[in-house]
Amino acid sequence: MLTDTQLQKYADVLLWGLQTSRRDKFKKNDMVLIRYDLEAVKTAERLQGKILDMGMHPILRPGLTSVMERIFFEKANNRQLVFEPPGEKELFERLNGSIYLHAPESLTHLSDIDPSKIGKTAVARKPLRDILDKREEMGAFGWTLCMLPTPELAKQANLTLRQYTNQIIKACYLNRDDPVQEWKTIYRQAVALKKWMNGMDVKYYHVESKNVDLRITPGQHRKWIGLSGHNIPSFEIFLSPDWRGTQGVYVANQPCFRSGNYVQGLRLAFKNGRAIQVEAEKGRDFAVKLLAMDKGACRVGEFSLTDKRFSKIDRFMANTLFDENYGGRYGNCHIALGASYSDTYDGKPARLTPKRKMSLGFNDSALHWDLVNTEKKTVTAHLTSGGKVIVYENGMFKY
Repeated sequence: MLTDTQLQKYADVLLWGLQTSRRDKFKKNDMVLIRYDLEAVKTAERLQGKILDMGMHPILRPGLTSVMERIFFEKANNRQLVFEPPGEKELFERLNGSIYLHAPESLTHLSDIDPSKIGKTAVARKPLRDILDKREEMGAFGWTLCMLPTPELAKQANLTLRQYTNQIIKACYLNRDDPVQEWKTIYRQAVALKKWMNGMDVKYYHVESKNVDLRITPGQHRKWIGLSGHNIPSFEIFLSPDWRGTQGVYVANQPCFRSGNYVQGLRLAFKNGRAIQVEAEKGRDFAVKLLAMDKGACRVGEFSLTDKRFSKIDRFMANTLFDENYGGRYGNCHIALGASYSDTYDGKPARLTPKRKMSLGFNDSALHWDLVNTEKKTVTAHLTSGGKVIVYENGMFKY
């Protein structure tokens, strides 16, 4: 497990991420929600102290245990599935920051629960997420999250707990004297990379690998973003494309755990922006039901690329936060089905009305499901001028 010194460094990096993720500066008396799984309580304690020292108000909320979560979905009726406690909306309307400490004790405890019940709860909670999205667009809210090592994560990743912990240490630079400074250096490097990507007028991107042949249309008024402090670690550069231009085949060769279920070898065929065919080696029925959660669940809300020179992650981690930032031999790309990110709009996101988002092809959904491909690949930008530029090859941006 992480030492006390490493936990202190982790807390410092998380606070850097939180502050970097918000456009406006934090100030005294701001409220920061700390959600944490029970095995992350020591990190929560350190964050509580540091946030109090900053003159802000930490609000601590432990997450449900796997047993509690299973009991809920086994026993809850339709009203209970969508129940919102009094004061929840009012709290979200005043929150200035949020940190989530993920440390799951189980990854498969909901494997035999009807996915439609899980989806019903997610849809019911979407208005709360919309409140935070709007506050973030206004510059009044920032968020970040991380993962702590647990025996279950190590087991599902086929690693020892020490091996798993070491992946976290090197990925987050907790083995350095000043990990925050390391993150600041990567942040500056990413600024130049994003400027290069955003300097092209792109009609569509063509993603090609052994099993992927996909066309992604960035759409109008888009920009590439990333390394913004939102996730620790995060090395990806991404945008939310115009979902209507997605065509072709995408395969997630990396397995994933989602809502207590395991999915492997997921293959999606897109036509006119929608996933019209879903195949999988394992978990197909779950995936099909998840994509039927709402009308936007079968559409692409994010397209992302990770440069292996940034990421030190070289093992499957059984957790999307790390797996979507996989470096390894060939880096990775991933798409996310469902919700798009309004901060990839090249104007002021706060001015994006629902009607404007719809007209630009920003997707809306209660789902956001990241699906990772780590194969050797080429990504070619087809420019509006008719030219072509290879922007990503052999796990690296060509910048």
